[in-house]
Amino acid sequence: MKHSKPSALPQALASGFAGALVLTAIHETARRISPDAPRMDVLGMRGLRKIIDKAEAPQPNTDTLFNLTMAGDILSNGLYYSLVGRSKKAWGRGALLGLAAGIGGVVLPGPLGLGDAPSSRTPQTKLMTVAWYLLGGLAAAGASRLWSRAAKK
Repeated sequence: MKHSKPSALPQALASGFAGALVLTAIHETARRISPDAPRMDVLGMRGLRKIIDKAEAPQPNTDTLFNLTMAGDILSNGLYYSLVGRSKKAWGRGALLGLAAGIGGVVLPGPLGLGDAPSSRTPQTKLMTVAWYLLGGLAAAGASRLWSRAAKK
């Protein structure tokens, strides 16, 4: 009996969300133990507050805002990292996506009016920002390759 090739979409999404969860776990752990850790949660909450303000909707309390930000981060990063896809080039794609996100995380907050300090206050903060997004991309690539290997068995 011939097996049909499974759709690439579930693999891409699962791999992307694996990368996003790794990234979020690193950020949330490190911010509790290092004063130089990037505070992407702060950037996310600032951005969400701006969007809510533009919509003239009531501002949520801090706990709700944090939870909404975390959910939004996992969703958006998961979809972004899903671009790794199902490919023999997953490692390269994951690395490029991670580096691009990390560099963007350092360079873009200031021009977007979100402030520089959460991701750029020290050289260590900048380095961690780029490195952790790179790790998220590599985690997505690793998940994709594991899925591909398991599908061959």
